[in-house]
Amino acid sequence: MNAKDVIIACDFASCEDCMKFLDLFKEEKPYVKIGMELFYAEGPSIVREIKRRGHKIFLDLKLHDIPNTVKKSMKVLSNLDVDMCNLHASGASAMMSAAIEGLTRPDGTRPLLIAVTQLTSTSEEVMKKDLLIDRPLPEVVMHYAENAKAAGLDGVVCSPLEAEKVHSVCGNGFLTVTPGIRFADGEKGDQVRVMTPADAREIGSDYIVVGRPITAAADPVAAYRRCVKEFLGK
Repeated sequence: MNAKDVIIACDFASCEDCMKFLDLFKEEKPYVKIGMELFYAEGPSIVREIKRRGHKIFLDLKLHDIPNTVKKSMKVLSNLDVDMCNLHASGASAMMSAAIEGLTRPDGTRPLLIAVTQLTSTSEEVMKKDLLIDRPLPEVVMHYAENAKAAGLDGVVCSPLEAEKVHSVCGNGFLTVTPGIRFADGEKGDQVRVMTPADAREIGSDYIVVGRPITAAADPVAAYRRCVKEFLGK
């Protein structure tokens, strides 16, 4: 059975804003996602500081470049001692294999590596019109997931709507990390393919990534606890 957890998307513009948010949590040490906005604003120091505070970290930089560049970049990220990082599956198999090689430390350990299939803001209409991909979106996601597994990755980022199918195609040990989580009484924002925490649990998501429903809530700690209860049942 894969470990399951709620990951908070700390999409803040500065270290100060992020630490002010994390300071609200007196009893918990939530798993946090550091995305491009915060990482580009603060650099590697923000990773080290949050790690020092005892949080697990998903570093969400979505690498996508030639294999050699990704390999060298992953080697740098591995030294930051993050728990999970990612890349775009659309970079293809050679890039993903190179990423694994770069991420693996001399002692054989490495962070989890997952691949983005299609962004949760992407609809099938957009995929066809803007990306010229005429295959059905679920078929594309499954193909990317299979490529990621063959390359040795640990799982994929996918919509919660696709998590159950990913497990059926790639096995239950292949992780599904699902953003696009919204409470039943909340707003969708710019997400298209969304699901509640409870529904994500039912279809087998391993990790859910939750941003604004927690970070923009009037009481973020209460919102986090609600999310944990709905997703983990505790």
